[in-house]
Amino acid sequence: MPKISSDKLWDLAAAEVHSRETGGGEEDGRESVSERTVFLMGSKAGGKTTILLRCLDRDEPSKPTLALEYTFGRRARGHNTPKDIAHLWELGGGISLSDLVQIPITPVSIRSLSIILILDLSKPNSLWGTMENLLQAAQAQLEKVLSLTQQGQKTKSSTKHQTSGQPAARVLPKDFPDRELISPFPVPLLIIGSKYDLFQEFDSDKRKVVNKTLRFIAHYYAASLIFTSIKSDSLMSKTKSFFSHLAFGLDRGKTVSSDPTKPLFIPAGSDSFGQIGPPPATDVDITSRHVKTPKDQWKKAYEQIFPPENTNEQRELKDPAKDPRYNEPQIDSMRAQKDQELDQKKRNAAKSWKGLELDK
Repeated sequence: MPKISSDKLWDLAAAEVHSRETGGGEEDGRESVSERTVFLMGSKAGGKTTILLRCLDRDEPSKPTLALEYTFGRRARGHNTPKDIAHLWELGGGISLSDLVQIPITPVSIRSLSIILILDLSKPNSLWGTMENLLQAAQAQLEKVLSLTQQGQKTKSSTKHQTSGQPAARVLPKDFPDRELISPFPVPLLIIGSKYDLFQEFDSDKRKVVNKTLRFIAHYYAASLIFTSIKSDSLMSKTKSFFSHLAFGLDRGKTVSSDPTKPLFIPAGSDSFGQIGPPPATDVDITSRHVKTPKDQWKKAYEQIFPPENTNEQRELKDPAKDPRYNEPQIDSMRAQKDQELDQKKRNAAKSWKGLELDK
């Protein structure tokens, strides 16, 4: 991910403070700058950074995300108009760093926050675990922020200035399909199935299971679902349009495709449980197992076909002090000298203890 200069960060911070103080709207006859936040998370090495760079039209090589990285995008509405800003956060490490969701999900960002969950279609055995862990972590933080905000509202007098711009729980249209049977995610959610070029080589029966399961998950959370591949310009074009919709409020188009032989493209509210059908049939009678909800039933059925892999991902990342991207010759030489001094002290201490033991 590209580094952001301190000048640009200060400009963004100043714009954010100014926006909060003025409460948005127009000032001095000028259009206000729209600011949104998009938080990307998903499968480890699932293509998050590459997809983000393509959506931002940045022609630069992608690098592994160290932990949690920030960048931003700007888009002008027209000639001589202010540029809208999208604050973009990307979580690396798959599920191993899910605790970091508390950084991009805050009382300020939640007012205009969207989440993109990128799942690697070429690794179906880890797909459910990745989805479940990350969504649970994000939802817990979202509910915590909403709860704290509501408590803060109760302790303040209900003036227009104090209540304007406060975050509120997501509300679906009354005609949303299966509205009484789903559990909407607190903020707009987009699920992207990446590496479709590899996924389409799978056995057709296995593809159908993944397709139906992801359709169920997306509809259950009132989320949108699309499949993409960085090797397909047409799929990336559709992905970019949906990204621009979340980041800048642009039209996402009206394309809908639920054909299991083609890449899925299903905006929220375009599917239904009736169209998705029941969970995939398995040799084991899942109805006899202890399942409390339809989601649990789908999980049992999916894991019968795609047994989950070990989700205990290594939480230890590479030492950033040794990362060539952050070379600082003077600091690195001093660090090497201190490391040598530390090793020498350890050796001396070991000799002292051995000497004491010999005396005894």
